[in-house]
Amino acid sequence: MTTNTRHKRLTVLQVATIDKPIRPGLGYSPIETVIYNIDKGLRSLGHRSIVACPADSCITGEQYVTVRQSFGNYVCKGTLEQKMAVKVHLLKAFERARRGDIDVIQMHGWLDYVYSGVFNPDPPIVMTLHVPAEDCCVKKNQYQQLNIMQNPSMHFVAISEYQKRQYNGLANIKTIYHGIEIEDWSFKERPAKGDYLFTIGRITRVKGQDKAIEVAKKTGAKLIIAGCVQNKPADLEFFKGMKHSIDLFADISKHPVDKDYYEKVIKPSLACDKQIIYIGELDREQKKQWYRHARATLFPVQWGEPFGLVLIESMACGTPILAFKKGAVPEIVVNGKTGFVVNSLDGMVRAVGHMNSIDSRECQRHVQNRFSVTCMAGKYSELYQEIAEGHKISDNRLSTGYLYRPFDHGTL
Repeated sequence: MTTNTRHKRLTVLQVATIDKPIRPGLGYSPIETVIYNIDKGLRSLGHRSIVACPADSCITGEQYVTVRQSFGNYVCKGTLEQKMAVKVHLLKAFERARRGDIDVIQMHGWLDYVYSGVFNPDPPIVMTLHVPAEDCCVKKNQYQQLNIMQNPSMHFVAISEYQKRQYNGLANIKTIYHGIEIEDWSFKERPAKGDYLFTIGRITRVKGQDKAIEVAKKTGAKLIIAGCVQNKPADLEFFKGMKHSIDLFADISKHPVDKDYYEKVIKPSLACDKQIIYIGELDREQKKQWYRHARATLFPVQWGEPFGLVLIESMACGTPILAFKKGAVPEIVVNGKTGFVVNSLDGMVRAVGHMNSIDSRECQRHVQNRFSVTCMAGKYSELYQEIAEGHKISDNRLSTGYLYRPFDHGTL
């Protein structure tokens, strides 16, 4: 790749999800956070970034409105109205892609629509694979067909090497780690530290909140649990079974974050005689306060987590991680330097007593060097440049055999 190609200003169209708005400060919104950060990072590099998204979004680049409002939550099996909203969203994104000024399309889902040939615009597509291979709508035995039917301008991004291995057999795939804006996570070298362990995430069995409770009980440490409970039968059942182990339910979501937040909200919670406390879902401003004052953030996942934004958010605040060695965890946490990666519950219990040996500055530096928005956007920019240049070179050869399939309302 030449120097001129590397620094060329590109126009990138991101086709966002519509489960939640694309904007900062939300609670549980991992994919939306990544979309927002890519947009912000591309703009900082001088690219033109357009995001096809709901009207209730708030982005730093150009907003191309597709639907009036996001669903407000993650939807597995949508209503007829929600399915129609998806159709409208993709139709409008497709129409925007056909104006002729788009160099690369960045997608965050809808792989089944690409697979079926319904969403098949001329600009090259980069598809970020946010979900595990086992949850993907296109199954492993269909990868070869996808590789054959797509021209070389269809590319995939895995969010960890672990996840990339799960998609073994899918062509044109590389790994780009997620990144966050370091300045947004209030690192302080010597914050007032509360003597508590913290765990945050969607309340569900695979996130392991029950294991975090076991660690707290075996070490005698106070545990703060934060996270949303989605309206899914398995999650509701898990939370119901976990309730008897929680000593206090305190919804603090209504408390705004100000300069006295630690004194008014965190300190009183720690001073009470309750050991296991559930505080509900937190927005970004709230959770970074709970990160930075914790002794450690527990990440006791029970499955192959493909990334885990919690890990880099906590370390950016200077708070080390204590996690099970599953999924992408060993790629993100440096064992013994930014936390401890263990194989068992007993190992996690033993490691609690060593958390003070971790240097908070090392945690923050690690995120700055490997998981910043700048790092992520730079990697995406390099990929876009390579793809855009390759697409131009092959455009004449592909044009004679390119099959245009009109966007059909009925097939969505």
